[in-house]
Amino acid sequence: QVQVVESGGGLVQAGGSLRLSCAASGSIFSTNVMGWYRQAPGKQRELVAVTTSGGTTNYADSVKGRFTISRDNAKKMVFLQMNSLKPEDTAVYYCNLRQFSLHVYDYWGQGTQVTVSS
Repeated sequence: QVQVVESGGGLVQAGGSLRLSCAASGSIFSTNVMGWYRQAPGKQRELVAVTTSGGTTNYADSVKGRFTISRDNAKKMVFLQMNSLKPEDTAVYYCNLRQFSLHVYDYWGQGTQVTVSS
């Protein structure tokens, strides 16, 4: 059974930094995509950043230049370094693991709250 667990959220002032971590466990395929999504109150969940097991990354335009996604394949972990945080970054951040077999399998963490005060 696959599990995904996030950590590292919290409260920070605008302009500050936070680092989120996500650990996956269970049957993890060597080829996968791991990433971060976020959902603010009253809004739909949106992609923040993703990275493939081969190292390709993709970012939402709103976080480019401020956030950096990285991963440790050996430890089955993905990280999100968030700098120059803005109040509009306030949301619940979810870690996602996507694996591919005959079907696409999505696994989500429980979410971690990030609050940026102005």
